[in-house]
Amino acid sequence: MLKSNYLKNATEGTMIQALGIVIKELTPERVIATMPVNEVTRQPTGLLHGGASVALAETLASIGTWNLIDQEKQAAVGLEINANHLRGKKEGMVTAEATPLHKGRTTMVWDIKIRDESNQLICISRCTIAIINQ
Repeated sequence: MLKSNYLKNATEGTMIQALGIVIKELTPERVIATMPVNEVTRQPTGLLHGGASVALAETLASIGTWNLIDQEKQAAVGLEINANHLRGKKEGMVTAEATPLHKGRTTMVWDIKIRDESNQLICISRCTIAIINQ
């Protein structure tokens, strides 16, 4: 389902790879990815780190925008993000789903929901991505 092997190769050696984020679906209307809750993504108290959740959310918004732009001439970069951490998680896997709220010429706004294996909300986020010329 991924648009190209470029995306897979482009994530090597990045935070995406370090956090174990795996893109499962990429369409013009949504992006789905998973991330493990483990020693890399937990805070010292043993819970999923809010920063890891925010990194997951921005990753999906950025990749979703990248999928909709002219990748030869444009780039997608984070402009603003907010997140509400609703529930703690100590282990397992989280799944994030991002859907576009606004698809503009210079910005896109995404709604991201991160859920656990029981489909309970862990985090909700909204992220604005700027589209810039390369």
